[in-house]
Amino acid sequence: MVIDVNEIPREGLHIDQNFDFISLDLIEEDAVFLEPTHAVVEVKKVGQDVLIKGKINTRLSFICSRCLRPFEYYVDSAFDLVFLPEELDEIKEELEEEDLDRFFYYHQQLDLREIILEQLNLSFPLRPLCSENCEGLCPVCGQLIDHGSCGCEVSASDPRLEKLKSFLRDKR
Repeated sequence: MVIDVNEIPREGLHIDQNFDFISLDLIEEDAVFLEPTHAVVEVKKVGQDVLIKGKINTRLSFICSRCLRPFEYYVDSAFDLVFLPEELDEIKEELEEEDLDRFFYYHQQLDLREIILEQLNLSFPLRPLCSENCEGLCPVCGQLIDHGSCGCEVSASDPRLEKLKSFLRDKR
């Protein structure tokens, strides 16, 4: 959905709709959409600046980075962005420090679909976990540790790390 900056009415635009993205658009390789992404977005023009305030919601399936099991991940994210005209991109060395975290629009257009996809990708965790307490897999047999002890004996740790372990124990 491309918005022509020159056609934004004085009262702004209110957009409330679903966006269908494909899983290949996501930065998380194993993520799969379980429902479309719903976005509620307000777009206002103040002088040459375009203010975009929105909220996105969706449900995805991720793979836990510890136990390798799929789990549902809910996205409920809000964003507040300011876009400056492309002419200011050329002179960004002269902009104030507070303007450096702003974005630019080009050819008097904004692609709302791309903005929402970017905000969706930014809402993902660095390492998806099914729960904070997930124990993961046994390094010997590969059995889920959450399901109880597998009986494998884990070999003694590297003796070079013993000092570090004792230091960490003493800190607690």
